[in-house]
Amino acid sequence: MPRPLIIAPSILASDFAKLGEEVRAIDAAGCDWVHVDVMDGHFVPNISIGPDVVKALRPHSKKIFDVHLMIAPCDPYLEAFAKAGSDIITVHVEAGPHVHRSLQAIRALGKKAGVTLNPSTPVSTLENVIDLVDLILVMSVNPGFGGQAFIPAALEKIGAVRALVGGRPIDLEVDGGVTADNAAKVVQAGANVLVAGSAVFKGGDYKGNIAAIRQAGAVARGEAA
Repeated sequence: MPRPLIIAPSILASDFAKLGEEVRAIDAAGCDWVHVDVMDGHFVPNISIGPDVVKALRPHSKKIFDVHLMIAPCDPYLEAFAKAGSDIITVHVEAGPHVHRSLQAIRALGKKAGVTLNPSTPVSTLENVIDLVDLILVMSVNPGFGGQAFIPAALEKIGAVRALVGGRPIDLEVDGGVTADNAAKVVQAGANVLVAGSAVFKGGDYKGNIAAIRQAGAVARGEAA
């Protein structure tokens, strides 16, 4: 059976003045997961939020908190993000020399472990850690800022990761420039988890925007007409 189609709005594109309200809104609008982008101003050229904000948001939704750590080093903060209420914690293969250890630590904390790679990082970097992960995230923009355009070359990479995953029970997530217009191509390439920031929060019609992305993905999977 294929992995379910998941829509995970990125709160990086939400109104930070009312984050709790925004999380409740996307929950009510039909999101599957809440994607939380954590940036440190070091690994990526931006600073976003930390574990205290995740903890503050946790009571606002029972949906899965999909926490993407764009930080280096990541190991000193894994426990804090786990205790804050993260369900999935994703780390970058580029964030340190011991990603294997980081993934083991996430699982030891009782959380699902994800690994991600930047657009210029080869798929081969995943080969030695694939049996330690529950999720692989393919970045389709260079991380650090929301609102960037999807990098077309990511489609080939998604396909290569899907082939590497094979029959393993691993979700394949894509983050960066995903919209209702390109969701079908992303799903056809092999992804089942679509992260969307601007495409969900633009215009204020969260329910309609989520539904449009879901419909495009479902049609590509042959689950809708």
